[in-house]
Amino acid sequence: MISFGILSSSLFFYAFVLVAPVLATQSLSVSVSGPSSVVDVTNLKVVTTIRNTGDEDVRLLNDPDTVITPQWATHTFGVSKVGSETTPDFHGIKVKWSASLAMESNDTTILAPGQSVNYTHDLSKRYDFTHPGTGKYVITARESFTHVDPSGNVGSIVATQGAPATLSLSGALVDVPPLRRSFRFSRRASFVNCTAAQQTQINQATPQAQTYAKNALAYLKTVKAATPRYTTWFGAFNTTRFDTVVSHFTNISSNSFSSFTYDCSCPPTEPGDDVSGLFAYVDPEVFGYINLCPAFFAAPVNGTDSKGGTIIHESSHFVKNAGTDDNAYGQTAAQALAVATPDLAVDNADSHEYFAENNPVLA
Repeated sequence: MISFGILSSSLFFYAFVLVAPVLATQSLSVSVSGPSSVVDVTNLKVVTTIRNTGDEDVRLLNDPDTVITPQWATHTFGVSKVGSETTPDFHGIKVKWSASLAMESNDTTILAPGQSVNYTHDLSKRYDFTHPGTGKYVITARESFTHVDPSGNVGSIVATQGAPATLSLSGALVDVPPLRRSFRFSRRASFVNCTAAQQTQINQATPQAQTYAKNALAYLKTVKAATPRYTTWFGAFNTTRFDTVVSHFTNISSNSFSSFTYDCSCPPTEPGDDVSGLFAYVDPEVFGYINLCPAFFAAPVNGTDSKGGTIIHESSHFVKNAGTDDNAYGQTAAQALAVATPDLAVDNADSHEYFAENNPVLA
């Protein structure tokens, strides 16, 4: 005879299994496709496909350092030549961007479960294939995206890598941007497409940037071991990384920011593009030319994510100064980067900016 108590417990267990909620998941895949052969790099265009492989909506921020924004020629691809360790040189742009500002303006792309979206990218605006030369290439997309989770928190979501593009490249291997030609051979004004009000704001920002750079270098000259300020932004102290940071700020502090050229146009490259989350961008090879965007003019002169700090950020991108990348945006992400991967923190533009701004003040 079956006990009533055992029967009741069994029924409760099965009832729980039947009504227990199924946890929703968020996941993506990203793949790259393109022609099998390309003659001349100006014809090198690939298509990325991002697919929601989960069972709930994914809300992606239109981060210019992801393949979701093909209009910004940032370093969002892995390009390798078959049988060679030499990779193409990056010659696109580097951008200072704010996830929080992008959220405020709802600059997002939402993918429903099973939905996919395709983007076409012109790789001639990003990469110079001169060093590796003609041959067969494998192209993958950056798999990390910035998203807003169901609780409204901003974080990173890593997509599963799908098929890469494999193609043969011949003919011309580099497309020189017009800006690079004209800037090298002609005298340029200090301001391009800037209103009188914008020029005033820039003139207020440049001495602040000069002060930030000077004070940061002076502080570093007093450092002999780990300090809260250094480790917060650059991670665990070691001599090699520390010397790298010193060399970066030695170069940056030698710049005369008041003699740079500032371009205020920052135009959306396609109808409907939202640039409200963008502070500035540069071509790292074109020293002294900074493109300023709406978030720069809305920022305070000093403090966190300030006008003066933005100039430090962008100046660190110049190859002549430090050649930094954008490995993490924002104070929280930059601090996490310093803890997890100090080598990347030393190469991160926002880390340099926040170290220079020193807000809140750290000893």
